[in-house]
Amino acid sequence: MVLPLASQTTSSRESPHRTRLFRHHGTTAWSCSSANVNAFLFESGLAVDADGAFRAYHPDNHLGLDSIEHAGRPGDWWALATATGKPSGRPVLQGKDDPPPGYYVSMTSLFDPDIADEHDPRRFVDAATIPYVVLPPKGFKHAKLGDFAMVVNLRNHKMSAAIVADESASDLPMGEGSIALANALGINSNPRTGGIEHGVAYVVYPGSGDGSPRTVKEITAVTDVLFHEWGGLAVLNRCVR
Repeated sequence: MVLPLASQTTSSRESPHRTRLFRHHGTTAWSCSSANVNAFLFESGLAVDADGAFRAYHPDNHLGLDSIEHAGRPGDWWALATATGKPSGRPVLQGKDDPPPGYYVSMTSLFDPDIADEHDPRRFVDAATIPYVVLPPKGFKHAKLGDFAMVVNLRNHKMSAAIVADESASDLPMGEGSIALANALGINSNPRTGGIEHGVAYVVYPGSGDGSPRTVKEITAVTDVLFHEWGGLAVLNRCVR
């Protein structure tokens, strides 16, 4: 993969170019590009997303990692695979050859097109193992599914590479990530009771991905290079102010 990088590293003395990009429910996203890498960032909380996890949702609601109401409702299942492929269809249950039989097939916006079966839970990005971020519709005017991101917990200074893997509803606040991302950042990762209200910085690198899911190893390797070439924590500290 060819990365959108220059050969030189941004000097910590350089001032990044910071401009307002968009605002969503009280959170401002800033374009904050260095000499080498384009990026936008925002600071918010982190709501924990279970979508794509094999045990995300179950017909017996208390058995799922998250409450079924976060997957939709009869006639409008936005996060579950259905028999018809439409939100109005009947949700599909995992079978005996799937990871946890009896659980619903939970979807993410990013999926593996090489897995043709739309009812295969492995087609989607597993929230339990893959660190991913979720963007609102406005965010996808500037980034796309499969782009890379670095996420930093400003409270404990833990950080994690991530991939953009899901889209939130327009009425939800910005700042959402997978179970695996919350774990990596030292945040309570229970989708029902966890998360954090503020203190998380998201740095997204538009055009850095190819629209496909990635392994944790790939996400980490690519994002670490992007973050370093962007200027790392020195640039982040000047952009988050």
